Amino acid sequence: MSKRPIYYDTETTGVRPDKDRIIEIAAYDPIQDRSFERLINPGCPIPQEASAIHNITDDMVKDAPSFKEVAQEFSLFCEGEVVLIAHNNDAFDLPFIQSEFSRNGVPFPQLPTIDSLKFSRKYRPDLPRHSLQHLREYHGIEANNAHRALDDVVILHQVFSLMIDDLTMETILELMSEKHILRHMPFGKHRGTPLKDIPPGYVRWLHENGALDKPDNAELKEAFSALGMLPN
Repeated sequence: MSKRPIYYDTETTGVRPDKDRIIEIAAYDPIQDRSFERLINPGCPIPQEASAIHNITDDMVKDAPSFKEVAQEFSLFCEGEVVLIAHNNDAFDLPFIQSEFSRNGVPFPQLPTIDSLKFSRKYRPDLPRHSLQHLREYHGIEANNAHRALDDVVILHQVFSLMIDDLTMETILELMSEKHILRHMPFGKHRGTPLKDIPPGYVRWLHENGALDKPDNAELKEAFSALGMLPN
């Protein structure tokens, strides 16, 4: 029996899993046609810059349950032969949710995960951008209330279903486990240029400014290192 996908998304007080908190989590199970959406009281103020993105305010979460309460519900929602899918899962959603489970002393479900952002970058290198909203526009999917968790989850399900066609979750997991060798610059003014042709000064600037230490750029750092373009 094939694993069933559960698409999920989180909204947070910031971008650092070690210090920021989840204030909303949502998930959608297309096989069983059911959804999960909970606001969470983070126990701290929500910065204005974060509220400006997801429109979640302190007043909206003041009477919401704690993450520990919601964690139990989320675990029950994800029971069974499931694979969790999020856009930018590996660098954002998964570290956040793992940190919150650990912080609250709740065992995190041992489930396989798929990062749809990495899938898009790996198998659709022809696209200029891989954000969820750009992929939505590319596939002609109608916009909704972007940046609220459940709305993003529904869009992700629609986008990813079109991207993978009839591939099973098992096949996708196998494809994503294969070593991906990055050969072209994925962003910036040299986007699309073969890595071996990137000016050494630009590579040095990326290295010195910490850009290559970001989780999203781990493959890029490894590729530059393999080409001998990084200092030892």
